[in-house]
Parts: sequence; C-alpha cells; structure tokens
Amino acid sequence: ELREAGRQPRASRLSSPENARPTSHSPVPPAPASSGPSFCLCLRLCLNLSGLLAPCPDFVAQAPGCLTPGFCPLPASELPSGPPLWETCDLTSFGFSPHLGPCLHLCWSSSLLLPRLPGSWVPSHLSSCLSFPGPCFLLSLPSLLLISSPGDPGLRDPSIPFGAMGSLLALLALLLLWGAVAEGPAKKVLTLEGDLVLGGLFPVHQKGGPAEDCGPVNEHRGIQRLEAMLFALDRINRDPHLLPGVRLGAHILDSCSKDTHALEQALDFVRASLSRGADGSRHICPDGSYATHGDAPTAITGVIGGSYSDVSIQVANLLRLFQIPQISYASTSAKLSDKSRYDYFARTVPPDFFQAKAMAEILRFFNWTYVSTVASEGDYGETGIEAFELEARARNICVATSEKVGRAMSRAAFEGVVRALLQKPSARVAVLFTRSEDARELLAASQRLNASFTWVASDGWGALESVVAGSEGAAEGAITIELASYPISDFASYFQSLDPWNNSRNPWFREFWEQRFRCSFRQRDCAAHSLRAVPFEQESKIMFVVNAVYAMAHALHNMHRALCPNTTRLCDAMRPVNGRRLYKDFVLNVKFDGNGVGQCPLACWLSEDEGKQNFSFHSFAKETVESNLLFLPSPILAPFRPADTHNEVRFDRFGDGIGRYNIFTYLRAGSGRYRYQKVGYWAEGLTLDTSLIPWASPSAGPLPASRCSEPCLQNEVKSVQPGEVCCWLCIPCQPYEYRLDEFTCADCGLGYWPNASLTGCFELPQEYIRWGDAWAVGPVTIACLGALATLFVLGVFVRHNATPVVKASGRELCYILLGGVFLCYCMTFIFIAKPSTAVCTLRRLGLGTAFSVCYSALLTKTNRIARIFGGAREGAQRPRFISPASQVAICLALISGQLLIVVAWLVVEAPGTGKETAPERREVVTLRCNHRDASMLGSLAYNVLLIALCTLYAFKTRKCPENFNEAKFIGFTMYTTCIIWLAFLPIFYVTSSDYRVQTTTMCVSVSLSGSVVLGCLFAPKLHIILFQPQKNVVSHRAPTSRFGSAAARASSSLGQGSGSQFVPTVCNGREVVDSTTSSL
Repeated sequence: ELREAGRQPRASRLSSPENARPTSHSPVPPAPASSGPSFCLCLRLCLNLSGLLAPCPDFVAQAPGCLTPGFCPLPASELPSGPPLWETCDLTSFGFSPHLGPCLHLCWSSSLLLPRLPGSWVPSHLSSCLSFPGPCFLLSLPSLLLISSPGDPGLRDPSIPFGAMGSLLALLALLLLWGAVAEGPAKKVLTLEGDLVLGGLFPVHQKGGPAEDCGPVNEHRGIQRLEAMLFALDRINRDPHLLPGVRLGAHILDSCSKDTHALEQALDFVRASLSRGADGSRHICPDGSYATHGDAPTAITGVIGGSYSDVSIQVANLLRLFQIPQISYASTSAKLSDKSRYDYFARTVPPDFFQAKAMAEILRFFNWTYVSTVASEGDYGETGIEAFELEARARNICVATSEKVGRAMSRAAFEGVVRALLQKPSARVAVLFTRSEDARELLAASQRLNASFTWVASDGWGALESVVAGSEGAAEGAITIELASYPISDFASYFQSLDPWNNSRNPWFREFWEQRFRCSFRQRDCAAHSLRAVPFEQESKIMFVVNAVYAMAHALHNMHRALCPNTTRLCDAMRPVNGRRLYKDFVLNVKFDGNGVGQCPLACWLSEDEGKQNFSFHSFAKETVESNLLFLPSPILAPFRPADTHNEVRFDRFGDGIGRYNIFTYLRAGSGRYRYQKVGYWAEGLTLDTSLIPWASPSAGPLPASRCSEPCLQNEVKSVQPGEVCCWLCIPCQPYEYRLDEFTCADCGLGYWPNASLTGCFELPQEYIRWGDAWAVGPVTIACLGALATLFVLGVFVRHNATPVVKASGRELCYILLGGVFLCYCMTFIFIAKPSTAVCTLRRLGLGTAFSVCYSALLTKTNRIARIFGGAREGAQRPRFISPASQVAICLALISGQLLIVVAWLVVEAPGTGKETAPERREVVTLRCNHRDASMLGSLAYNVLLIALCTLYAFKTRKCPENFNEAKFIGFTMYTTCIIWLAFLPIFYVTSSDYRVQTTTMCVSVSLSGSVVLGCLFAPKLHIILFQPQKNVVSHRAPTSRFGSAAARASSSLGQGSGSQFVPTVCNGREVVDSTTSSL
C-alpha cells in the first residue's frame, strides 16, 4: 500500500481536516485510489454497455477522480444536484445490467483496486458477481463481444469507437489474468468500526517455507490470541465504566510468524499518518479547498502486538516514526527495554533477562555447572541466550557449546545440532531459548537419534503440548518455564461457542475450522463439528493479550477524562489522538488489578472488604441487602496461584511488565501418558518442590549430573586455567591449611588447626607434660625415691652428728651437699609442672643453683683436701681457710656466683611462657618457658666449670693412702658426673623438637647427678654408720720419729672442729697425718 500511495499525487495522500470547507452538494462516495484515464475509459464503456450513462449521469459525476484527476472536488456549480447514485438508480431496470458487474470488476481489477474498494461503490445486488469475478466475466464476455454495431442501443456514448471494443475487452481480460497472477490471494484484514481503532498483529499462520510467507494456521498462538483481543474489545465496548460513549474498533493483521511479512502488513497502521505532511498540514487545491483522499485509511490509535520479539522489533521501528504506541503481549526480548530505540513500546510480559535469571537459578539449584545452549535465530533467542549466559557466568556456570537453529533448517540440520550437543558428553543439560517450532524440531531430532538430555527450556516451549507431540520420550524430565498466567474461564466459554457461522468477522476462522476438524467447506462436511465437542486448552498468554487491550483502553480512558472532561464522546483534543502523549502520560502510568475484566471502581467501595478479588460486571447487583451490593465474583483466574504474587497490571519505567514465572516438568503420568506438572515458580526468587520431580525426589537416588569436572573432596581445592571456572584439577590442602574458597588453601598459622569441615581454624590446645602422663611417671618416681633417700641420709647424719664418721666428713659441707642433692630431686617436680611465669622462674633459678650447691660443696672439699696434703708436703705451715666456717664461706661464695648469673639472666630475658610449634609437627603446640636453649647453656656453663675443677682436684688426690678414701670417692663421683653431663647435653639439645623427651631427659639427668653424689659419697659413710658401727669409734696411733711436730700441726689442723686425733701417714709418696676415723 505504501508503494501504491507513493505513486499517487501528493494531494491524493491527504485527507480533510475537521474544519474543511463544507460543500452544498450531497456526500460523494470516495473514488478509487488509483483512478485515472484508463479506469475512466473502462468505466465509461461499462456504463454505456449497461445503458446507465444517460439515465444515471450522477454515477459519473460522483466519481470525481475520473473527471478531475488530482482528487480536488468539483465546484458545486459543476456537480449535479440530487441524491447519490445508489438512492436514485434502480440498476435492474436498465438493459444490459448483467454486464455491469463483470465489467466493473474488470475495471477495478485492472487498476488493482478491488481488495480496497469501499463498500459504497458496490451495490448489494452485484456483490455476488463481484465475489466470483472469473465466472461472471466468462458469462458476460459473449454478450459483450456480440455488440458489433455503433448504433447498438447499448452504445450510448459516441466517443467510444466501435473498433476499440474488441481490443479493449481483450486488454481487460489480460489485465484480469495478470492481476490474478501478480497479486495472488486477496489480503485478509479483520476490521471492526469504532471511534478509536486499535491495530492488532497476531501470528495467525505459522512461518512458511522458503517459497511462501505463511504456513498452516497457528491454532493456539494465532487464532486464540486474536479472539482474545476481540473478546476484550467486546467486553470494553459493553462496559459502562470504561470509555463510556466511545467505541473501540480494530484493524487486525496476520504476521505469519515472520518479521519481514509483519513489517509489510504493518504498513496499514501508518497509512493514515502518511496522508499528512511532516508538519501535520493538509494539501490545498488551487481553489483554496483542502484535498480529499478518495480511499481514506483508518487512523490507528495504538497497536496490540506482535507476538515474537523479532516481529515486535521490526514493527516498533516503524511505529515509532509515526508516534503510534504499541503494547505487546508476548515479546520478551531484552532489547525492547531500550527506550532510546523503542520509545513507544510497552508490554504486559517481563523481559527475557528475568527469565534468564530464573533459568540460571534453576541450574544452580541442581548444581548443573556445565551446560550446552541452543538459541533460535532472531532477537528472542539470541538476546535471551545472551542474558542467560551473563546470569550463568555470575553463578559460575559454564557453557560447553552454543548452537543456533535457523528459520529454514532441514531435519538433517537439526540432527547436526543434536550431534554437536553430544560432542560434549559431560554437558548433560541443554538450555533452550527457542521458539516453539524450533523446540519441536529439536526434540524430534533427538528422538530420531535416541539422544537423551535434560532440557531446561524458556517460555518458547512453556507448557505447550504441540511442542512435545510425537517426541514425548525425548522430552521426559524437561524443566520448562512459562510466564505466570491464569486461564480466563469467560474466554473459554466465549471461544468454545464460536463457529464459522457466528464468527464471520474473523476472516481466518473458516481456515482454522477446516484445519482443526480436517474438513472442507467445499464438501459441506464442516457443519457437524463444534469446539465444545473437542478438548480445549487455553493458550498460556491469553491473559496477557487481554491485559494489553485493557491497558490500552485504560490509558485511552484516562486520556479522555483528562482531555474531554465534559463529554463522553470524543472531543477535538483527541481527533486525532496524540500518540506521544498517550504513551508517555497514560500508557506508562496505567495500573489496574486483574486482567481488566473485573474493574469496579465505584461499586467496590460499597462491598465488604474481603481482599483482592476478580469480578465480572455481569455478576454485579444480582441481589441487594441493606443498600449494599452483593457481588458474585467470576472465577477468571486459575485455581493455583503463588501466595506471594498478585495479578496487578502495570509497567515499569522501561514499559516492561512484572516478572513472574511458573516452572513445569514434563513427566510420565502412567499408562504411557505424559503431562506437564507445575513444580514451582519464580518471583524475584526461586521456589521449587523437588518432591514433584520424579528424578529429583529423595527416593530417586543421585541427581543427574552436568559438570565438566567432578567435585573436589573436602580437603581439596580447584586448580583452573585462567578464564576457566568449570573445568579444574583437584589439589589437596596441607594438613594445617583450611579452604579459604574453592580455589585457595590458606595457612591457619602457628598454634591453629583447620576444623573438620576446613571452613576455618581453631586454636590448638597447649600441650605440656601432665602428672599422669607416662613421660612424667618415671622421672617423678625417681625423684621421689631420691628425695626420700636424701632425707633418710640427712636424718641419719643428724642422728649420728657427733660420731667420728660424720665429724670426719666435714659436717657443714655434707649438709650443704645434701641440700643440693635434695634440690636436684626437687627440680623434677618443677620441670613436670605446667609452665607458668613462676614455674619458669623457678626452673631457671633452681636448676643452676641445685648443681652449683652440689659442686661448690664438692669443690670446696676437694680443694681443702688438696691444700691440706699439699701443705703437708711443702712444709709444716698450716694451710689457710680450712676451718669449717671458712669452708662454708667459700662454698657460699661459689654458690653466689651462680645466683648472680641467674639473676642477670632473669633481668635480660624476663621469665614467661610461650607457644612453640615444630615445623614438622604443626598440629602440636607446646606450652614452654620462653627462654632459649642457648641461654640455658650459658647458665649451666658455670656449673660445668665447677665440675671440671672438682674433677681436677679429685684426680690430683687420687693416690692418697688406702685408709684415707674420701678423695677417691669424690673422684668416682666426679667421673660419673662428667659422663652423665656428656650424655645429657647432646641429648637435651637433640631432643629439643619433642618437649616430652627433652623434659624427661632433663629430669632424669638431674636426678642421676644427685643420685651419683648420694651413692658415691654418702653410701659408704652410711654403710659404716648403720652396718659397721664398730668402725665408727676413735682410735690412736703412736707418733713416729721426725714428723712429730709437723704431724701434730697437721693433725691439729685436719681434725679441728671434729675432735679427732691424727697420726702421720703417707699420701702420694709423702708422709702425712692420718687417723682411722678419717679413712672414710
């Protein structure tokens, strides 16, 4: 139509404004849009042949296009007066009237005008002839050819030569045949008259093959949706509260499920806009009048549709140029939310990115992280799968392979897509963002190849039985998504009551009837069928179609109230409707509950508030009680309905509807039958009842897996390549590490250990030797026995303190020595005790002090013996500082040296406790004193010096006479002590990694050191005191010759403080004093 309109003169594409200058003649029927000389010549011929030219001159006068090309009206003075042709001419009263119908048909067909000829041009008694042009032409052609004389009564116009008659008729015949071949079937349009006309675009037919635009009738998505718009218009036009006084009409076209065909059809919606200039002005004829359009197109207020997203995108690009609002009921492409490109588009359905989010959440719910995708070519599939991949990446879901299915793919091509999916055996889940016909072919290909997948499909599949018909086995277990909609029971009754005889306004209904019941009207076998006799499945988006129509009606209603407040009719402010204002101010702001059928803006105020309900107006006011209306609500919604959703219709700022989806699974119901089962819904969050899914129920075993790599164990993390998140290697964490995330092991740190689930760390308990441990029992036992033995020896010495053995031993130093031995045994208890600041102080103070007490006493003893016998050897001078007090003072001085070292150590390195963990044994945290082993060695260095000196003096006095044996026993003690210390020091430092071994070694070594002193020095004396008391008496030897005076002095000095009498003897080859009481 746009192409033909372009051929017309500019004035012919204009229409009269509201204030056009009136004429005095009668209304003139519009002339054909392409009338010109050829048509006029043909018309004049037909009128002459029919004998109409003379009796009915008004006929020609009322075709102004034939007389005045350019469509400017003739002046009133040139037009005949009187009523129009159809009120004055009785065509049946003239001769050759049967020839008029076919002749006029030839004229109109030759001008390509018949499909668009106004009804006022065709008399009612000629309509049958015009409906069957071929037979009428063939029947009338002989009569026309028989006219061979210029004087024939039928030739009333001498301006037409007789010789032109045959050639003209032949030309007309050729034009008719050419028109039939070139034009094909006549274009079908559903037209309803109204004050405001809404355009409609529906996929009445499925997509055709490569050589044709349209395929079979689309019974559900085409016919049902179209009738839903008519159903809504009927309700609105009967509604006294919605657009009262204004009737809505319709101009509905078939998109044939194809974007290019839909764009051609949509040119009808903009023809009225093309009749005006860019500034809205009209063409003015030379006489100053406005030009009229012979075939004035219907002005479209708004468009309902299209269905598929690629159709809506193409149509939206066209309608925005003419500011015509558009509301779609099924297009969900995310592209349509871009208001910079589609600024007159709205929809009652949500965009695909909501659906994509729901699908991604389903995959994440079942832990399907490695999937394949299949998308239909076009905006619906491509933009939908892009949105899904974006949501999938946000949830660490990977796409193994992405495939596309085209518009005209063969069965082999669909099988190739299935084979491509099978190339990724780990991806057992296939995500479909396809149109229903593509999903159907894909399932059929899977069935033929015996391929099994778990399908997760968009609303292109939804819950349609037509998609799975014949491929039920391949579709079993699929999860599909469908927009949350609720069947309208009134529409079901309305649709089932339709038949071709009461629904003549739908030009495609007869074709649908023939396809639905497989009958033919030509064979007259369609009358016996009825839609009530067959199962009826309401298409899932019927509610959205009704909502779209009601949304437009509510927007127009609000606009009418704003612009025409004082009338129920249309006012000049809405002639024509300002599409920009209608969309921006009213469509985007529309809001109502239900699907528009149950609006009760005034009466509901009188009803009892029982929450949201849906009403039908025909149910109102059936009964009145105390002036309050009783409403009988109609069940127009489905029986099931998520508790957190509602049926509010509104648009967001992008013109999109609210995102709510129902989730279905396709399962075997028993006896070989399959059905869809609703298992959940999505409304800003996923809700699934897995007990309704056979393969996901608890009794069904493990869920189907779709992942690239097997999950890592609890103590493992994923090692992935850059850019990969679904294929990985599992790397175990170290025992002391926890899983920071699924890709990283993190060190807990010293003193901490990962919990059982490796999600965090806990503080390890501090380990130390407890009194009940086996490592403590041995040392404590030894220490107890040693301490008891020491106390026993001390008791014996105290009891026999005045005996010669005790006196001869140097009682003071012996008591100091026994105190040191006792401290050595006590150190075991300090080392076994739980470390604390006090315990650590005692350890550092007590260990060195105990040794220094022992070895200072021994060093004092050996030094005294060595000096005494050394002085005797050198001469008769008495050695200094050999008195008991001097010996005690010397011993205490030596001990104070150790105390000074320990105090300095405590000052430099404050005592305290600390946690210690060996690198090879991170799981063990030892509570230890905070001193270093090196500092301990420094503390013991002084005692090592004492031991070395003691050993040296013991070695020097080794050859004393047999009856003077104390030096010998001191020598044994020191030799043994050196062996113990030589063994202890390496063991102590080698076992530093194990506090138990080290502590036990320390305790045993210290106890042994004390036991050696106790055994080697005090055991012989204890033996004489207890078992040989006869030797513990005083005996004297006679003094010998020349050593008398010297011996007396030596005896006096050696025996001082002990009361013994000494006699000279020989020590180390020299003569020295001796006594039988000093031999021990």
